[in-house]
Amino acid sequence: MFVDERIVTLFKRNAHHTLTYWSVFFSFGLCIAFLGPTILDLQCQTKSSLSEITWVFFAQQFCLLVGSSVGGVFKRTLVSALSALFVSALIISIIFAIIPWCTNVLMLAVAMAVSGLAMGVIDTIANIQLVTIYQKDSAVFLQALHFFIGFGALVSPLIADPFLSESGCGNHTANETEMIHHFRNLLRHSPIVEHNITQSTAPPHGEEESSVQYAFWIMALINLPVPLAVLYLMYREYLLPCCPSGTPRLLDKDELAMENQPGQETVEPVEHEAGGHGDIFSCCQKDNLSGLPVSFFMIHILGGLVLFMTDGIVGAYAGFVYTYAVSPPMYIPHKIAGYLASIFWAAITAGRLLSIPLSYRFQPVRLLMFNLAGAIVTVLMLLIFYTSSVFLFVGTCLCGLFLSSIFPCMLSYTEDILDYQGCATSVLVTSAGMGEMVMQVLVGQIIQTKGSYSFLLCGVVIACVGFIVFIGLLLFHRMHRNYLTGTQKKSPMVEEPAPEQNGSAKSEQKEEKGGS
Repeated sequence: MFVDERIVTLFKRNAHHTLTYWSVFFSFGLCIAFLGPTILDLQCQTKSSLSEITWVFFAQQFCLLVGSSVGGVFKRTLVSALSALFVSALIISIIFAIIPWCTNVLMLAVAMAVSGLAMGVIDTIANIQLVTIYQKDSAVFLQALHFFIGFGALVSPLIADPFLSESGCGNHTANETEMIHHFRNLLRHSPIVEHNITQSTAPPHGEEESSVQYAFWIMALINLPVPLAVLYLMYREYLLPCCPSGTPRLLDKDELAMENQPGQETVEPVEHEAGGHGDIFSCCQKDNLSGLPVSFFMIHILGGLVLFMTDGIVGAYAGFVYTYAVSPPMYIPHKIAGYLASIFWAAITAGRLLSIPLSYRFQPVRLLMFNLAGAIVTVLMLLIFYTSSVFLFVGTCLCGLFLSSIFPCMLSYTEDILDYQGCATSVLVTSAGMGEMVMQVLVGQIIQTKGSYSFLLCGVVIACVGFIVFIGLLLFHRMHRNYLTGTQKKSPMVEEPAPEQNGSAKSEQKEEKGGS
């Protein structure tokens, strides 16, 4: 079979939980992508300038980072994790519903900050839950989890597009044309509806501009089944106050954890999890960190740095590829250049879907090596053929494909190196969010001072630095494996998961059967 029967069986055992976490990540993607296509309409609604409305993006990204950092605190018990997911998904629906009544930038920024906190909590908890459930087999399910972000990010602009106004707010001069096109088009993840922003006499608030409210209400309704699905899962697990606690929690009855740790009793995985995963602050305050080797800490740091670079490339490329395309020497027409961001996000979504079967067939470390090398070669080729508009579209598609699965592969790889004893999930989620936020600002400043050509040069430098850091991660992985070999001779399987991973699921199963 294309997928091992064991993987299918494990999915069936945890299908309800897994599908719920996937649906919550769809809610995450739905919320992260809608601001771009509606930016001009929200500018009209709040009667603000372009520089003022862009603070809304910063408010959302910053609070998403905060939510990712503290989200692990809700993972201590299953009831707290599902309760946090329910509240977060419900908040996103509420935010969608109240956005049409945000009449100034401050109100809109506060709403986006709250949604960012909810998204950060979702990001951390959903990743940790899947890693905890499937552990050494988590790569396949993490790839599917992150596919739903891209899927939601594609659906959101498609819903908003029919309700967008065809005219801007006026008071724009010809000198502002390129800047406004930049913020409108490259932040959108769907085909661009051309706005006439060069006319200073454009109607400030026409009747058609108010129709964007229906897009937000539709997205609120589409997202509403997600918190209901989480609530239903809590009901099925007898975690609601009105229901008796008659059945064991998920981690108590998860048989996969028993297969990966055959010497453990049934109760162990629940308590074992609390010592391994949590919010990033509690991870740094654990008393038992003093006895751990340097390799333990370096794996966390280097894994986070790799995602800091690669997710930074994702944010910077999606943010500034349009500016590069319409600037010399490309001079691509604005409407055609507007499709580049859509192609990039579509490639990321397709790459995550393709990575689901690949993560089963290949080890995460090999996928990481291939994707990082592919990203470097792609950006380098874009730099060499910087005058080719055709290769810009091809390279954008390839870049999205190579970058798409780096995060879930790195998450699976580092967690398996640490035998699910560290705080890799919280550290990686936080590092990825920081990279996306910092690199967007840094690359934007460089482009403004050095010109659009520096956009691709920045991409090559960032990608190469990320690859060098990844090589360092491989070296510290070898050091950590030698440390485990010397200190835990009675548990030889501790050193095997990282290099073998999911590609050796069958051989591990045979060894366990032979030992029993």
